[in-house]
Amino acid sequence: MRKIIVTEFITLDGVVEAPGGNETPHPHGGWQAKFRHPEGGKYKLDELSNVEALLLGRKTYEKFAEYWPSGIGTPFGDRMNQLPKYVVSQSLKTAEWNNSHILRDVAGDLTALKKTDGGDILLYGSATLAKALLHHDLVDELRLMLCPVSVGGGLRLFDDDRELKKFSLKSSRALDNGVLIIEYQPVR
Repeated sequence: MRKIIVTEFITLDGVVEAPGGNETPHPHGGWQAKFRHPEGGKYKLDELSNVEALLLGRKTYEKFAEYWPSGIGTPFGDRMNQLPKYVVSQSLKTAEWNNSHILRDVAGDLTALKKTDGGDILLYGSATLAKALLHHDLVDELRLMLCPVSVGGGLRLFDDDRELKKFSLKSSRALDNGVLIIEYQPVR
């Protein structure tokens, strides 16, 4: 069975919104840029190189589809463009980016996708979709790049919904810029 791996940049106060800067109008958008590191870049490229598909929410898909088709000629861009992309959306009518497929039902479509042949599936960002996957127990691994910054609010990976989720630590390491790379597996 294929695994769904969720990967997120996250702040000390649990915010995953606007790490790159222009995803939303968050007043501190771009908070992750101050913590770029060669080792972190290698981790992200290795992460992308070791999966066979991408999973994206509509907003992330639209941002990525604007940017990554022009990234041809770079290892990251070439891989992004090559991989099958599954976008979960109720409103998206077409998905024009190379090798993209629209899914409508989080629980049903993704449960079925996990049962297909192929390698692991990586969910980038897409916090709303990540929350839905966590709620439906569809996440097989949670990878966080914890940045040593607090942004005072914004979209969080875990809401105050009082839903108990337990995780076991798979691995962790600290970069010399204070970023922690933490990998967890859900305890079911």
